[in-house]
Amino acid sequence: MFLDNIPTFLIAFAGGFLPALIWLWFFLKEDREHPEPRALIFLAFLGGMLAVLISLVLEHLTGAWGLVGLPLIFLWAFIEEGVKFAMAGITVLWRKQDDEPIDPVIYLITVALGFAALETSLFLLAPLLERDVSSAIINGNLRFLGAALLHVISSSAVGVALAFAFYRPLVTKIMYGALGLLVATVLHALFNFSIMEFNGRAAMVVFFVVWIAVIVLLLLFEKVKRIYQPLLVIKRKR
Repeated sequence: MFLDNIPTFLIAFAGGFLPALIWLWFFLKEDREHPEPRALIFLAFLGGMLAVLISLVLEHLTGAWGLVGLPLIFLWAFIEEGVKFAMAGITVLWRKQDDEPIDPVIYLITVALGFAALETSLFLLAPLLERDVSSAIINGNLRFLGAALLHVISSSAVGVALAFAFYRPLVTKIMYGALGLLVATVLHALFNFSIMEFNGRAAMVVFFVVWIAVIVLLLLFEKVKRIYQPLLVIKRKR
């Protein structure tokens, strides 16, 4: 039975990973002047994939708390954003290669795309196993256009916060990181709530807002690139 379903598994994982890799290629171009080591990009991507499994376990455990509706949506959004942030910290953010303000943004986005790749593959797998190809195509397109980018936008909120605190004291970095995590959780929860509550034209409005957020993210990329080490810190190093 498993061998018979191998093509289905391959299609599901291709549908999840190919779009994520396309987005990854796109965002890595924003850091082409000082690219990050490919080994660390790969490690961050794997960290994002592992974050899916950890999040599923934690969401299953918290499901017994009896929360429903918006509180549950916020809790699960916090779990996913928190785990992605934690995996970025465990895999790459502590390394010496994280030496520019743009770096945490790149690494957080990479983790987010690893998360989106595996999550989308799992979403596609169920309808494909049931031979419901039309549902799989619809799910794949919606996640490519909206859900995957939502992960990028929410995680980049943490990355941008860390970027603006890059040359600041540790306490400030922690505060900025916590603020970024809060923003990421709110964005994620509002997106999930909107998709669950609305459909049709209203859902397309939500996806349109996500694309506007991508444009804002690209503008923030350019602003982060212009963050330079304070002259006082440079003199101290000398």
